Amino acid sequence: MAGGMIFLLGLVWGSFSNVCIYRLPRDESLWWPSSHCPACGAPIPWWGNIPLLSYVLLGGRCRGCRARISLRYPLVELLSGVLFLGVYLRCGWHWSTAAYLVFVALLVPVIFIDLEHQIIPDRFSLGGIGLGFLAAFAGLLPLSWSDSLAGALAGGGSLWLIAEGYYRFTGREGMGGGDVKLLAMIGAFLGWQSLLPVVLVSSAVGAVAGLALMAVGGRGRHYAIPFGPFLAFAALLYLYWGRELVRAYLGWIGAGG
Repeated sequence: MAGGMIFLLGLVWGSFSNVCIYRLPRDESLWWPSSHCPACGAPIPWWGNIPLLSYVLLGGRCRGCRARISLRYPLVELLSGVLFLGVYLRCGWHWSTAAYLVFVALLVPVIFIDLEHQIIPDRFSLGGIGLGFLAAFAGLLPLSWSDSLAGALAGGGSLWLIAEGYYRFTGREGMGGGDVKLLAMIGAFLGWQSLLPVVLVSSAVGAVAGLALMAVGGRGRHYAIPFGPFLAFAALLYLYWGRELVRAYLGWIGAGG
């Protein structure tokens, strides 16, 4: 019962995330005007905003102009529901569940905005740094406020040093300031202990994705790939299975030695 409620909450957040993903990069208000079709501008009634269900009932098309509705909308809603449910299954009914739901809620729009526009809005990253630290300070997270603060400082600082070093060595920007602030937010919620696994996993997955794009799409090796989604993916992986993965890795090193 509780898991179902959390899943529904995730679907609702996913619906609002779609508004953020579409409007924030365009500097539009999140509240006005009300939901409308991007193609014809026709207002969307309340029953057209039911997560997942409305997309199915409308056949994936606008009720007025019959323009196709992007598959991203139900995907974001479903992903949010699954991620919210995953937090509950991981943490149970605990104060940390609420804090991690906020963390996941911030990551979802970041992923899709960065994929489409290659920007990470400060209201998510900088706001998330503050929320993560406050959650740790209030005892809502299984880490001390000092670990949260160290995570934010080390996360942002380390990635800034990497980005600055790359720029000075190559003369090109290899990483944006949004990625720096995003890793600081991740450190604030997950602590400094998460940073090395998150950076290693995101770098490995990003490298594989980059090689795949070059092989399949003929992209040049300097083609810009947003790094935020890979950081978010690695952070979610650590949130759900971090302890097990670290334990397995240490065991593998021990066995190899």
